[in-house]
Amino acid sequence: MTREAPRLLSRFLRRPARGALQKVRPWLMSLALVVLAGPVSADVIAAARYTEPTDRYAHGILGDAIEWGALELEMTDGAIRRFVLPRDHVFEDVAPRLADLDGDGAPEVLVVETDVMAGGAFAIYGAQGKITETPHIGTRNRWLAPLGAADLDQDGVVEIAYIDRPHLAKTLRIWRYKDGTLTDVAAMPGLTNHRIGEVDIAGGIRTCNGVPEMILATANWSDLVALRWDGTTFQRATLGGDTTRPAFARAMACN
Repeated sequence: MTREAPRLLSRFLRRPARGALQKVRPWLMSLALVVLAGPVSADVIAAARYTEPTDRYAHGILGDAIEWGALELEMTDGAIRRFVLPRDHVFEDVAPRLADLDGDGAPEVLVVETDVMAGGAFAIYGAQGKITETPHIGTRNRWLAPLGAADLDQDGVVEIAYIDRPHLAKTLRIWRYKDGTLTDVAAMPGLTNHRIGEVDIAGGIRTCNGVPEMILATANWSDLVALRWDGTTFQRATLGGDTTRPAFARAMACN
């Protein structure tokens, strides 16, 4: 990394969310063990964060040219595992997200992993490294903005959702996670959750009255919308014309 220390300090003070430690309730499980760093008596992820800030990919979509070169996992037994990317990849993201995708009671890690020539992909990591990922968008300086993971169609299998190129294509994409693989199951154009230079990603997936809904803005940021998907069709409700971050926060809180 070539960025001077004051530049990094300023960036971290301005952007506390990026790479922040994400915690979940510990769970018990048993998997094949791979020794990467420290003892591995419990192969369950308790927290995750990005490390090794780098300026080797000067896209700057999240407000500056600093991205991340490694993913660090903290296990429930206190062991630390680090997965270092090759120099032609970065984590181009706000923070890792933890979600139990396979229903075993232990979380996987959801990240945006970018190939510097092929653009962003949505990747899933486990305690032993990368499990799977979507295809990369296909060209450099093309990104995706995650919403999160939930059983959107309530069939017992979890989906992940993101906006493909929130400044260009503005297309919601949904992938089903099953048996360690991702399958493309739905798409809807005309939606977004990020503007160039914003340091965070708006909205996400909420559950109100027992039904998961994706909270997004229309492509021109004129309306805040809640979107349901039943496995076949989308149901869209307009929540109003306020698309500020406080409005997104209220919607995510079911208010």
